[in-house]
Amino acid sequence: MDEDRTQHGAPTRGLREAAFFDLDKTIIATSSATAFSRPFLAQGLLTRRSVVRTAYVQLQYLLGGADEGQTERLRAQLSRMVVGWDVAQVSSIVAETLHESIDPKVYAEAVALIEEHHRAGRDVVVVSASGAEVVEPIAEALGADHVIATRMAVLDGRYTGEIDFYAYGENKASAIRELAEARGYDLAASYAYSDSITDAPMLGTVGHAFAVNPDRALRRLAVERGWGALLFVRPVPLFPRRARIATAGAAAVVAVGLAVTWIAVRRHRQRT
Repeated sequence: MDEDRTQHGAPTRGLREAAFFDLDKTIIATSSATAFSRPFLAQGLLTRRSVVRTAYVQLQYLLGGADEGQTERLRAQLSRMVVGWDVAQVSSIVAETLHESIDPKVYAEAVALIEEHHRAGRDVVVVSASGAEVVEPIAEALGADHVIATRMAVLDGRYTGEIDFYAYGENKASAIRELAEARGYDLAASYAYSDSITDAPMLGTVGHAFAVNPDRALRRLAVERGWGALLFVRPVPLFPRRARIATAGAAAVVAVGLAVTWIAVRRHRQRT
């Protein structure tokens, strides 16, 4: 997307806008880092015992909210698990099993919102603490323009278990600012979406922040800072949906759907 545009899609001089999306529980209804456990097991990268341990950590993550302690436990578990894995093999497995591992878990509301931002001329950036080898193929399938993700250290084509860059917390915000400077984004006019309080720094970098299916702490902070709130509830297969979207009628459906969601959130808050 080479032409710079305003919020409403009209060309401008030197100003661009972007929409930054967290991945886990914002675009997809699961943890991307553990979504490929089954094919990794089938290819001999995982043992059944490690799958059980990872599933337990993921369950805590999904049910308990992604606070700093839970996210750190998931990161540590995955770092230990991948030591010695062949990077090329991991990339090949992800590419071959993307459809079955991720496709049924993509939020329809997120896909529609990504399409809406693209129609408005904004770049879409997926920002995730999961590894780049996992995040990049998912982002490509979604039609995202850029990716910010964790980069694992590699030696002789294999993971060492160390992390070169951890896309988490304040690191996400710093990477967003660096990308904005490089690409010429106007962050004050840009958008960001996340479910977790750990992404408060990321949401705080833009002028239009939205808490998606927020945990309790993020819901409270969103109210304090006047951020928007959205509920994504309908996981669907990605690829058939992408073929059906991109009509003017779809844009109207998206607008109505988001409006209904916002009303539902407001009514829920009034009752609690």
